[in-house]
Amino acid sequence: MHSTDKQQYIEFCVDDENYAISISEIHEIIKMQEITDIPNTYSYVQGVINLRGRIVPVISLRSLFMLEPDEYTKTTRIVVVNHQQEAVGIIVDKVSKVTTFGDIQPPPDKIANVSGSYFTGIGLASDESLVGILKLDEVLIGNS
Repeated sequence: MHSTDKQQYIEFCVDDENYAISISEIHEIIKMQEITDIPNTYSYVQGVINLRGRIVPVISLRSLFMLEPDEYTKTTRIVVVNHQQEAVGIIVDKVSKVTTFGDIQPPPDKIANVSGSYFTGIGLASDESLVGILKLDEVLIGNS
């Protein structure tokens, strides 16, 4: 999938690692808010929020990627994505920027101890850092 398309992505951090989601899949980015628990669900599903009258499930990438839980801070955000006509919130530590990638390579089997199946590819950022581009179909499996 060696590509040079100039699609825009939202880049964000989880546990000091950089990830990105295509801007076309993002509905909005909101500040952290109270999440209502849902019993008997996947461990990474934090619960639901009420987004202007719409009930939106919220997942934690930290839990999904089996990272240590962390306190929410003033930079914690919920990235609300559109996935199969449903809105789903993804908790991230910090949203960094809107970016494009000059080069996107296929993902390796593992990225920072996270399965490569969660990624569509690895983007090479302008500062030479590598950014995992999330594959929402895999990340949100079981949430649709």
